Amino acid sequence: MAFKQLFAAALFILATALGAPASAEPFRIVGLGDSLMAGYGLGPGEGFPEKLEAALRARGHDVVIANAGVSGDTTSGGLSRLDWSVPDGTQLVILELGANDMLRGIAPGITEKNLDAMISRLKQRNIPVLLAGMRAAPNLGADYQAAFDGIYPRLAEKYGVALYPFFLDGVVADRKLLLEDGMHPSAEGIERMVENALPTVEKAIATK
Repeated sequence: MAFKQLFAAALFILATALGAPASAEPFRIVGLGDSLMAGYGLGPGEGFPEKLEAALRARGHDVVIANAGVSGDTTSGGLSRLDWSVPDGTQLVILELGANDMLRGIAPGITEKNLDAMISRLKQRNIPVLLAGMRAAPNLGADYQAAFDGIYPRLAEKYGVALYPFFLDGVVADRKLLLEDGMHPSAEGIERMVENALPTVEKAIATK
């Protein structure tokens, strides 16, 4: 009798093991952007994607974030490299581009057209987007500022994608959180950016 019970228990354990699903793959995110995403002037592991991944993992999210930031990139450059920068299987793209367009005085209409094309192409691939917004420098004039600043909320509404209104929120006006160039975030600045963006990213992950 004991042998039969032992045998039955062994069969149950074996069946459970064979029927158990394989461990889930991590949630795959790509941070597609410019130097603000790439981690310009920072050390290894200090960039936004790396710090965001660590913060999400600390909060119990099994995620992997690829850093697809290229310093100096414009929306035109991002569009040209979109397909190979975002591999199949990506489950969320944090799209952060436009700052260099603004700094070069590129017409906001061109920036919007490029971002529109990127979001459209990602939607066609069924890859959700979190759009990280940028704001124009005041010295470019009120007309340019209004046209540029309106790009991100307009596209977020058009495509129904998540929007983080200003990628440098809480950092750009604080010199202590910037590198000596006064434009790029320091390691401490990145920490602030991650802290501020975390709720929006978590919501984007949860609604996938």
